[in-house]
Amino acid sequence: MIGRRKKKPEDDSRGFAEDTKAAVAAGEAELEVESGEDYDEVGEVDGGPHDVEDLDPDDDLTVGETGTRLDLGSVLVPMPPGAQLQVEMAPNGSPQAVHLVTQHGRITVAAYAAPKSPGQWREVAGDLAESLRNDNAGVSIENGPWGREVVAVTPNADLRFIGVDGYRWMVRCVVAGPSGGNTAGSELVVTARAILRDSVVKRGTEPNPVRTPLPVVLPEALVKQLAAAHQQQLAQQEGAVPQEPAEQQTAAGGALDGSSAPAAPPQRRGESGSAMQQLGR
Repeated sequence: MIGRRKKKPEDDSRGFAEDTKAAVAAGEAELEVESGEDYDEVGEVDGGPHDVEDLDPDDDLTVGETGTRLDLGSVLVPMPPGAQLQVEMAPNGSPQAVHLVTQHGRITVAAYAAPKSPGQWREVAGDLAESLRNDNAGVSIENGPWGREVVAVTPNADLRFIGVDGYRWMVRCVVAGPSGGNTAGSELVVTARAILRDSVVKRGTEPNPVRTPLPVVLPEALVKQLAAAHQQQLAQQEGAVPQEPAEQQTAAGGALDGSSAPAAPPQRRGESGSAMQQLGR
């Protein structure tokens, strides 16, 4: 069990409304909650997400209760067994998001700058649902362990948005699965909630404006995999090097735990124009 230090006091800073997007299949969509809907009764939550400042500084943050945590700079996210990593790159080549792809669907945990006071997710969820409804998605609100969760049904995927308020940060978990596979008791949602409970946020001291995504920093092992995949792709495009046999690619693509993993396929583009790179884990 992770030791805890004394929590920071809350203050009276104003809440905010987040202008953010969530994946619809490979693309993005936004949500909102109708005014007057009251879904903020929070159940008993055993665990996090944790603020790194509340944990014992002697703890190994890469060792979580549900598995090894992947350090992404602003957030450490547990890796469920058998998951693959999908790295979304911004047009400037910097990492924009890291998705955990499981056999049941895709889970994305991201941290954002926020005021010190709680209540941000309520406003965020309210801002999000109208945009999704404008995109003709079916939207409903459910009460989860941390309060309201926004559930959307789209032609390409069922989506669930879970938000958690922290001290100067907010975490958003986007769960994308096949039709009917994103219900509250589904394996996908159970896994997503377990990951969220065991995640650790590293807010930092930078005075970032509210709603700003906290930076994603890839571990060195992932950076090397991305660089190798990019160089291989360039060589194939230029016709300089023939494609390696599958068994050679597997041997070259080391996983984060040191075991062999399939080499990453060429980058593809999401609807937002960002590059998507699948990596072995």
